Amino acid sequence: MNPEDILIDLKKLSPKKEITTCELMEILKEYARIISVYDLMLASAYMRKDGEFVHANYREKYLEIYIKYFIMRMKEVLENDSYNKKTIDKETFDECFPMLERTFESEKISDDGKFPLIYVITSLYTTFILEEPIHPVGSEFPGNLKVEKRNGEFYCPVKGNQDDNPNAICHLCLAVQTPDI
Repeated sequence: MNPEDILIDLKKLSPKKEITTCELMEILKEYARIISVYDLMLASAYMRKDGEFVHANYREKYLEIYIKYFIMRMKEVLENDSYNKKTIDKETFDECFPMLERTFESEKISDDGKFPLIYVITSLYTTFILEEPIHPVGSEFPGNLKVEKRNGEFYCPVKGNQDDNPNAICHLCLAVQTPDI
């Protein structure tokens, strides 16, 4: 099983009238099982290297959030059997495929391609299973801006900055642009 095969398996769900969280979790778990501790270490090292370009005041917070919520979610995916069993937003699911394919192309850092697989699993899991924003509530951005939850709605202060970036995972995220920014 190749990491990119997840896209083929996910696309098999698209012709269905409804897609359940159970069907999606089955696929996410199957692919999370092929990610080893070594793969997680490589992904963590990659994110630390990528974090070198983040302003020093935010670097540690950035790394803590990304490593905890992107990399370490693989264990959570494998162990989660208590998610809400319901249908997912099929329109958003179907629209995400071009972006997920670009993720495999742009984020491939090694021959085995596990970092993009981790990225895809985490993004789908967070959006469709947990129904949370991809950057967790409290994630800080320069200018002391944070992802927030107000009256049951998630707000991100930088979501609008990614409108012109077709590769941004922000397009999948259920948070909306913070209105007062």
